Parts: sequence; structure tokens; C-alpha cells
Amino acid sequence: MLATPVITLARDPRENRDIAELAALVREFDAVGVVVGLPRTLADREGTSAIMAREYGQMLAEAIRPIPVQHVDERLTTVSAQRKLAQSNVRGRAKRALVDQVAAVELLQHWLDMRQS
Repeated sequence: MLATPVITLARDPRENRDIAELAALVREFDAVGVVVGLPRTLADREGTSAIMAREYGQMLAEAIRPIPVQHVDERLTTVSAQRKLAQSNVRGRAKRALVDQVAAVELLQHWLDMRQS
């Protein structure tokens, strides 16, 4: 299996429109599961960002039940994404716009690869 990007959603903490949009995509693509990145520190601890990711995962899980939501350690995915974009000569605004999407693909591909082992 190969992970491919679909869309990048902006977080909407007031109205949670992103949760609704993501739930609609899960249904549209007949997803069998959802992976949420868990930003742990290099010291393998969970800080404020990880707490927010867990809360997001919980809200999403409620919106897409019974489809499971799993958290996956996302350490270094952004660094890896930036490196890949730099190697592809993607610079400036174009690079900033793609970093999160490329990092998400890295995270999902890692998860898929782990499941196939």
C-alpha cells in the first residue's frame, strides 16, 4: 500500500468544521482506520501538543465511530519532509505549504509499513 495525500485541512477549534470534513472524507473513502500524529518530544515525553493531539483524536473517534483512530509517534516527520522537499528543490512558500502534507504522508506510510511487517 502507498500513502497519498488527499487534502490539508485547517484546524477549526471553535466550530470543529475540520472534524466534520474529515469524518465526511472517512466515509467517502470507506476508510478502515485513521492515524493521528502524536508529537512526542525527543526525550519521548508528551507535552501540550501531544495532549492536544489526543483530544483531537478523541473528538474524531466520536465523529467516525466505529472506525478506529490510532495515534502514531510523529517525531522527526517534519524534519524528514523538509529534507525531501529541499532535495526536490522546493523552496519558499511552496515548501511551507507542502511540509505538513508531506509529513502526514510520511507518518501514514510508516504506519502502513509497520502493519505489513
